[in-house]
Amino acid sequence: MRITVCRKGHFSAAHRLHNPNWDDEKNQRVFGDCNNPQFHGHNYEVIVKVTGELDPETGYLIDLKILRDMINEHVLDRFDHRNLYTEVEDFRNLNPTAENIAIVIWKILREKIDKKYEIKVTLYETERNFVEYEGQ
Repeated sequence: MRITVCRKGHFSAAHRLHNPNWDDEKNQRVFGDCNNPQFHGHNYEVIVKVTGELDPETGYLIDLKILRDMINEHVLDRFDHRNLYTEVEDFRNLNPTAENIAIVIWKILREKIDKKYEIKVTLYETERNFVEYEGQ
């Protein structure tokens, strides 16, 4: 019996969208206000979905407390109240777009969550802008 469980988390972080291989004019043209050298921030919402077979002995797919603790320790503690562009190693050579943030979160959690489960990360940058990633 396949089922999906979801856990939601929140973090606030600053970033700047910038390609160091481009000049200032091209960065401004492509990224607009998001290229502000003084950075800007978002209150991100992340939803982690885990899909797999229900354990008939526990009635769980995965213990949500364990999932919560993984997300807190490996994602929220790592990104919350940080400047992603300057403080988070994952983005030293990676533009911290919503797309890339979701992929990084997925990769972090993929290493921690048993491979028998499928995982999907949905990241809301604003109420209207969000991305989803479920790996390849």
